[in-house]
Amino acid sequence: MDTSKHHIAQLFEQLGLPSSPAEIDAFVARHRLPEGVSLCKAPFWSPAQAQFLAQALADDSDWAEAADALAVRLS
Repeated sequence: MDTSKHHIAQLFEQLGLPSSPAEIDAFVARHRLPEGVSLCKAPFWSPAQAQFLAQALADDSDWAEAADALAVRLS
């Protein structure tokens, strides 16, 4: 396994969210990504979380891969 890549749990940590598999599953169960809305503009993020996501997605393809995996789970 390539440990240099970011994963959903690391993304949750960076967002200040609980990052255990059960807590991630609970977050996914509570939230859905509105159709046509990008992950970084989802209404459930705080402004700081949305800013981190937008910047991370622009700057780091590894974060983008983790964010894409999360978006799939939220859709």
